[in-house]
Amino acid sequence: MKTKKINNIDILSLMIILFTVLVTVAGLLSFDISKSYDIVNQYGDTIKMFGSGIYAHDSYFKVPITIGSDFTILVMVVPMLIIALIREIKSRTNKTKMCLISVLSAVLYYATGLVFGVTYNSFHLIYITLFACTLFAVFSLIRNIDIKQIREAQQWKLPSKGLSIFLILSGIAIIVAWLPDILSSLIAGTSLSLIEVYTTEITYVLDMGIVGPLCLVCLYLLKKKDGLGDILLTILLKLCMIIGVMMIPQTVYQIISGASIQWVGILAKSGSFVALGGFAAYFDSKLYRGLK
Repeated sequence: MKTKKINNIDILSLMIILFTVLVTVAGLLSFDISKSYDIVNQYGDTIKMFGSGIYAHDSYFKVPITIGSDFTILVMVVPMLIIALIREIKSRTNKTKMCLISVLSAVLYYATGLVFGVTYNSFHLIYITLFACTLFAVFSLIRNIDIKQIREAQQWKLPSKGLSIFLILSGIAIIVAWLPDILSSLIAGTSLSLIEVYTTEITYVLDMGIVGPLCLVCLYLLKKKDGLGDILLTILLKLCMIIGVMMIPQTVYQIISGASIQWVGILAKSGSFVALGGFAAYFDSKLYRGLK
């Protein structure tokens, strides 16, 4: 049997797996709610800080959410990444590349949140390395995929009516979910209600500025029969699936920590993302079954 050569993307992926495990384990080991303390932030508000581990200087409200993300990435995404990498090394097909790029994109989303959204700590260089590795791995994989061949190999007629509705609703829902928080602060002339010790909310930037609009761009490319739309689709579907699952441990860690939770808002937003994740899982399965 002919062996497959290890290439640069494989090496980057292995590094990503290693750094992801390191970062997520360090995050999970930081969960200690007994060391919290209060400070006054730049807006004159008293904020409760977490005080433990690598998240010692992050807010008590935000850390359980971050640790919930750490848990999901370690338990769900790392195994998915390992399996996707093994299949890519064995087969080297457009299908295996699409699978690998979709999981790597989810790690990129997570790494972006860490490197730009977490208060500076001893893992900052590791965050930067993880972010850089995933960014270049995703770009390299897109470059190595035969976009024209993907479109020709797809037996599922894209975009279907159901998928079109899903992409439109997802794009709108992801933007609308966070928009009221920003509008209410602008109307009141104050900072975001949960800005706490941070200068911005990275989730709003990623979801409203990139993920939401990308859903609509993806639909446009699919209608134009552009193979890049297929690549964006597999990325968006996997990301929606993982975020949908991620909402559950995030909420659980918030409950365990005893953080102040606005249940109506949490259930509405979490429920919508979980529902989107379920539909994304269905379309993701259909997408890969349709590829030759």
